[in-house]
Amino acid sequence: MRDVLTEALAGYWDEARTDAMGNLIASRGLDRPGPKALVAAHMDEVGFLIDDIDEKGFLRFKALGGLDPRVLPSKRVICGSGRVPGVIGAIPHHLLDKDDDRAPAVEDLYIDIGARTRDEATKLVRAGDAATFDTAFAVYGPLIKGKALDDRAGCYIAARLMMGDVPLPVHYAFTVQEEVGLRGAKVAANRTRPDFAVVLEATTCADRPDPASPGHSTYMGKGPVLTFQDASSVPSRKLLDLLVATAEREGIPYQWKETTFGGNDAGSIHKASGGIPTVSVSLPCRYIHSPCSFLYWSDIEKTVQLVTAFFARISKEGLPA
Repeated sequence: MRDVLTEALAGYWDEARTDAMGNLIASRGLDRPGPKALVAAHMDEVGFLIDDIDEKGFLRFKALGGLDPRVLPSKRVICGSGRVPGVIGAIPHHLLDKDDDRAPAVEDLYIDIGARTRDEATKLVRAGDAATFDTAFAVYGPLIKGKALDDRAGCYIAARLMMGDVPLPVHYAFTVQEEVGLRGAKVAANRTRPDFAVVLEATTCADRPDPASPGHSTYMGKGPVLTFQDASSVPSRKLLDLLVATAEREGIPYQWKETTFGGNDAGSIHKASGGIPTVSVSLPCRYIHSPCSFLYWSDIEKTVQLVTAFFARISKEGLPA
């Protein structure tokens, strides 16, 4: 991801660096007047850490980030830097005890790369390698489909903002290790010391077929998502109020997240560098943290419009007192 972003954004930034954590921090307009912003979106994704290879050549793994093991069996994956293809395996249903109807745990699963022995497997992968879902990107009418739209979509929006030349001094942080503890964002925020921050994220969407089901959280196609609170942070109320006022003045649809679980890089950023006013703008993402997720393209475009208008307003009016 960092290589893709570096190639796509070369020529748009004034300066860029990769820090010791692996964050890509690209800056633009630092000589401009106005409060300095940090825009953060994470490059990492949920996946697997190969921690053992058994004598038959099967790869055992731990989850990297929040994964539901029920959706894992038979899914295609790519393993290690050599991009070795594999399939997540489990004991076939017809070999299970008839009374064993439990969902498999991660410990019950393995990755099959077609190796017959440990020696064959270790020529291709090794313990400590990562594996990720192997899912092709596609467009289904108003939807886009792919893996890791959390937070590839946020990275895309941040890139669009940089290309659009926001009228403020801005550090764009494409962060690492969000899915395993919001780690990269803390380093990026302490390094850049912004006056305020905006986190671009994908969030849970559970607009299921049963409209009476609880916990819908967000709805695809209804615009960017704002939140009063989640498990990792409480957004700056002044920034949040300004976001709402900007959306309403510009006629941009938005929605409130109806749940408070989960978290994102705001959880680290708002506590960094003595405290940074931070707000999240999220995208409703169906089947998040799974092998295949959905987003509405219109939600992406509306989010670009909202954050662009938000920064333009801060450029003219300053940060809310």
